[in-house]
Amino acid sequence: MKAVTWQGKRDVSVEEVPDPGIREPGDAVVRVTSTAICGSDLHLYELLGAYMSPGDVLGHEPMGIVEEVGPGVRDLSVGDRVVVPFQISCGECEMCRQGLMTQCETTQVRDQGCGAALFGYSKLYGQVPGGQAEYLRVPHADFTHIRVPEDADDTRYLFLSDVLPTAWQAVEYAAVPDGGSVTVLGLGPIGDMAARVAHHRGLRVIGVDLVPERLDRVAARGIETIDLRAVGDGLADAIRDRTEGRGTDAVIEAVGMEAHGSPLAATAQRAVSYLPARVARPAMDTMSVDRLAALHTAIDIVRRGGTISIIGVYGGTVDPMPMRTLFDKQIQLRMGQANVKRWADDILPLLDDSDPLGADSFATHRMPLSSAPQAYQMFQAKQDGAVKVVLDPAA
Repeated sequence: MKAVTWQGKRDVSVEEVPDPGIREPGDAVVRVTSTAICGSDLHLYELLGAYMSPGDVLGHEPMGIVEEVGPGVRDLSVGDRVVVPFQISCGECEMCRQGLMTQCETTQVRDQGCGAALFGYSKLYGQVPGGQAEYLRVPHADFTHIRVPEDADDTRYLFLSDVLPTAWQAVEYAAVPDGGSVTVLGLGPIGDMAARVAHHRGLRVIGVDLVPERLDRVAARGIETIDLRAVGDGLADAIRDRTEGRGTDAVIEAVGMEAHGSPLAATAQRAVSYLPARVARPAMDTMSVDRLAALHTAIDIVRRGGTISIIGVYGGTVDPMPMRTLFDKQIQLRMGQANVKRWADDILPLLDDSDPLGADSFATHRMPLSSAPQAYQMFQAKQDGAVKVVLDPAA
């Protein structure tokens, strides 16, 4: 089959790789009909190459049709149409029963000290072949799926794999009071959808970015925006000016470790990313730092007693935190990868024909799987208004 493979820093290619098959009784094989490139895929493309091996199959946002099931699978049949969550979870362990599927005790990658195994996401998370491919092997398939209608539109339902539940959890974790306010820092795919979810719930949302196309998409939905280029270092003051001097009740930090405005950390990250993996990996495991400008801005913006919901990906091990300020302002921090299955039942009713979150038009580009190298380059460079790219394995 054809699959998108990692070959090195800023180097992905579409290669012929072996077709997946049933290896364990609980496996299923899904023929992928749509798959997307995630902002966190760009971390592998740019910074986290030390945890990758040439030939690793990328991708963790697929949907498709079940082609084969193992003898232990009871809840799926050949021909079922499914979305595949980005994490692999059993549904039976204590963590899964608590709704913490990203901490699944059955699939935890213990040798790396990490949580549940993820599709297409490096040695840190199990080095499981991903979904930017024609076919995908799904372990623990009885639980690691979301069944959707046979006639479900890929354009709408695909985002149940990651974008929708990740944005939903970001808003849940923000714990905004009814009628309250939230700033969303970063209007890439997750920040954009988080702003839509919060707005749909009747909250006052202020979206912040510096990419004109991203700001325009959010503003077109009636959401307040601030262009970071216009306010510069005065962002927190600009938001306080709009909120009676307090700041918003919550901040959703949807930027993460590659934040704009952290030049020293950016230089360190780039330097490590060019090192050979045998040197870079120990350095990242023990000494890595993130670009914390967005997180520090969130701490400044949020009102006293407010909540910061961190959904941007971080990888640092020695990041300095302003603990005095966090303590003084009584700020609550909540964070983590989305527990996809926990939120699926809440989200599914919003994917009817009324489409209140605009999922139908959320993707900015749909391209053949064979165009993945160009798609990654375009997305990473924020060219041509790229916010969300969907790949079509059949094109």
